[in-house]
Amino acid sequence: MGVLSHLRVLDLSRVLAGPWASQILADLGAEVIKIEHPDRGDDTRAWGPPWASTDRCTGERQSAYFAGTNRNKQSVAVDIAHPQGQEIVKALALGCDIVIENFKVGGLRQYGLDYESLKVTNPAIIYCSITGFGQTGPYAHRPGYDFLIQGMGGLMSITGRPDGEPGDGPLKVGVALTDILTGLYATVGIMAALAHRDKTGEGQQVDASLLDVQVACLANQAMNYLTSGQQPPRLGNGHPNIVPYQDFRTSDGHIIITVGNDAQFARFCEGLRRPEWSTDNRFATNTARLAHRHELISLIQGVVATRTTSEWLDTLETRSVPCGPINDLAAVFADPHVQYRGMKVDFPDGDTSGVSVTASPLRLSASPVEYRSAPPRLGGETRGVLQRLLGFCEEQIDNLIRDGVVRA
Repeated sequence: MGVLSHLRVLDLSRVLAGPWASQILADLGAEVIKIEHPDRGDDTRAWGPPWASTDRCTGERQSAYFAGTNRNKQSVAVDIAHPQGQEIVKALALGCDIVIENFKVGGLRQYGLDYESLKVTNPAIIYCSITGFGQTGPYAHRPGYDFLIQGMGGLMSITGRPDGEPGDGPLKVGVALTDILTGLYATVGIMAALAHRDKTGEGQQVDASLLDVQVACLANQAMNYLTSGQQPPRLGNGHPNIVPYQDFRTSDGHIIITVGNDAQFARFCEGLRRPEWSTDNRFATNTARLAHRHELISLIQGVVATRTTSEWLDTLETRSVPCGPINDLAAVFADPHVQYRGMKVDFPDGDTSGVSVTASPLRLSASPVEYRSAPPRLGGETRGVLQRLLGFCEEQIDNLIRDGVVRA
């Protein structure tokens, strides 16, 4: 059993940030009950093609997007707009340790499923609310989406080619990174709240904001600005504080060079057969290299373009110079190290056509991550959960299905 197998999570969230957090908890053993609308379920179920799996009995398809964030969960399809549905979810919350939701601020109050309502009957509940802008402040009631927050939170201002270069302009990251980071921070907040509850018996609300997370994750770029007052420029694949630390064109593709200190730079120059660069006053230290960035990068590019990527990898790796290729996803999952680390998990065929997912990166020696169940079909566990946790009989559940309150 996983390290969190003593915990039960009621997951009222949809799309990415909330489901990412609940999947982490599920991977670590927590029982996660995912509440979905009986007709459409989580919005991302329909975000295909591509389709990760198809139910052999119903023909219902499940998008790859949904499959990537919902393994190890039980789907209970309940209409929370229906009074009976609200009572079901409230009863489930009474037996849960954690609630995760990403409705608009105050959106669950009308159903009696907000933190203030649920803590009356379950004062030990950990209630994590994930929104674009947080529970307070002038933007609190605005909807927030990853792309929007990447722009508002400064990430896009430092991502992309420099002004004046072909293809210049701000760019978003290629995955919904702010959503994912918010899911990670939400998980950390939940674990901290659980530690507090262990000491005091008190539950609490965790207020996770996409904008807060994005600003926090500006990291060294934010510190560069706060220290200097200067807006960091877009540098393409370059680094604002280290040179050389970027991609270079080879004779047949590209290679990434990440020189982190002066000793590595000296070994790099040896590999390029330009040892004199490491003692040149313009390049001998990182501070000097930053001041002469454009001159040095041009010189390096002229040399690197003369050989293939694999030739440079062989040359530089033997000198312990950090470097690597730019892999597409086919190369990523064919990489022997990625395969050795087991970063793809295949769920066996059952009622669906089977599904492969990316693995959790968590490696715990005593309580490893478990892959117990594939992403669930919509309402696949409704009947079982209502019987096991709430004591409903078959007739009660059949009546709820007939009235459109639940789907099973």
